[in-house]
Amino acid sequence: MKALLDLFKQVTQEEEFDAIKIGIASPEKIRSWSYGEVKKPETINYRTFKPERDGLFCAKIFGPIKDYECLCGKYKRLKHRGVICEKCGVEVTLAKVRRERMGHIELASPVAHIWFLKSLPSRLGLVLDMTLRDIERVLYFEAYVVTDAGMVNDEKIKRAKLLSEEDYLAKIEEHGDDFSATMGAEGIRELLRAINLNEQIDTLRKELESTGSDTKIKKLAKRLKVLEGFQKSGIKPDWMVMEVLPVLPPELRPLVPLDGGRFATSDLNDLYRRVINRNNRLKRLLELKAPEIIVRNEKRMLQEAVDSLLDNGRRGKAMTGANKRPLKSLADMIKGKGGRFRQNLLGKRVDYSGRSVIVVGPQLKLHQCGLPKKMALELFKPFIFNKLEMQGIATTIKAAKREVEAETPVVWDILEEVIREHPVMLNRAPTLHRLGIQAFEPVLIEGKAIQLHPLVCAAFNADFDGDQMAVHVPLS
Repeated sequence: MKALLDLFKQVTQEEEFDAIKIGIASPEKIRSWSYGEVKKPETINYRTFKPERDGLFCAKIFGPIKDYECLCGKYKRLKHRGVICEKCGVEVTLAKVRRERMGHIELASPVAHIWFLKSLPSRLGLVLDMTLRDIERVLYFEAYVVTDAGMVNDEKIKRAKLLSEEDYLAKIEEHGDDFSATMGAEGIRELLRAINLNEQIDTLRKELESTGSDTKIKKLAKRLKVLEGFQKSGIKPDWMVMEVLPVLPPELRPLVPLDGGRFATSDLNDLYRRVINRNNRLKRLLELKAPEIIVRNEKRMLQEAVDSLLDNGRRGKAMTGANKRPLKSLADMIKGKGGRFRQNLLGKRVDYSGRSVIVVGPQLKLHQCGLPKKMALELFKPFIFNKLEMQGIATTIKAAKREVEAETPVVWDILEEVIREHPVMLNRAPTLHRLGIQAFEPVLIEGKAIQLHPLVCAAFNADFDGDQMAVHVPLS
């Protein structure tokens, strides 16, 4: 019993916070979030319907499928809470941990984060003082970048300068190992690691003071702002190139069984599968010491797979599924009208609110609106319950509910009484200025449409061709 009470205490415990800060996670931070490495692209076993070990739905990494039951069934029930099964390695806990436990993928080759590459202006470009086109040529294995010029006195061999394949081979023949140049995200990471933020910021400030060109001032100011941002937040610039990829909890990218033994799956599972397949293939090629050209091509494909996972279609053609539809990436889940912020966090449904078509009500006063009786009855329920109890008509909330559902004459009288002292708020989307939401005195009317005085339409930018408005009742 005590264990059960402790469990409830644990669930109801609230965490207080004053602010939320968003930053770039270090590889160590991503590993600390993770409960295990996802090594296989498989999701579930199609014979047993159990998650594959080390796969995208692995119960050992992400938690059990059933509450307080390990995968092999050795441990069941609450009394084994917290035990890790010796046979299947699954912790005996609540299945809801599969909504919060993350995994990770150890990348065989570093990969640049597309948001910092393709944002406008490119953050990688500003930090390295390189053009977006040049960085892309390095990342996608079209050109070499000089990471260390050494003691070589050559105009073409300067730090962050680009070399074509022919130039690189010619310079290697001329100078040997006196300089180093590389391709891909490794080269970009080396350049980022070599940056001393304090020195760069001091240099930029001096340049800003001495220059007179407006264009140069703008460019230097942009670079300075980004570098100071890195300095203040304590974020290292080389974290923009990832060596570890976090894996979203499986319940946030579900696999749902359909009729006929088929499955519907989240697009993220396809995108993660491609990343894992390419990453495993690259690891194997590196172990086999495959020719450089093959390894290079596989690294480029891994970069493209991670780009698609983070933001599909941001660079070139979007990755498509079996039905030629672009796959929905992590960025698509949070951006736009249907994304997490606008749809779920800002667009929550509100209690004691209603919505209906507006029609003209010329008999109304300017401060009044016509509210349909049925809608008003639903909106003002708490106040009606209160009055019914105060007047002794109902002794309990249950009895008051029955009275309201029966729509007895006394309920309509109480509703008339309640709305006299309760203005309602009318809102017409899009609410572009403060007059988009205004308070009105409600007048009970028959029908299902909200009546509005024609002279207040201009403020709401409303007309009577099918516009809808939302009604909100202030409760306090």
